[in-house]
Amino acid sequence: MSIETAIQKRCYVQIYGEHGRILGSIPIERNDMLLGFTSESVTVKRGSFVNVYNEHGAVISSYPA
Repeated sequence: MSIETAIQKRCYVQIYGEHGRILGSIPIERNDMLLGFTSESVTVKRGSFVNVYNEHGAVISSYPA
């Protein structure tokens, strides 16, 4: 299923698909930040790393910020 939007809330990033269906959730800390999303991935800056997640919130890649 493709990602329609990703929204940063207080302590997580919520991933939504078609018709507002929740696909996954990524727990985050205070200084973490949602950088963006595509139809296939969500990118979050976590400390000194940038993590890329799939639609279910599983890490698919990580690299230094």
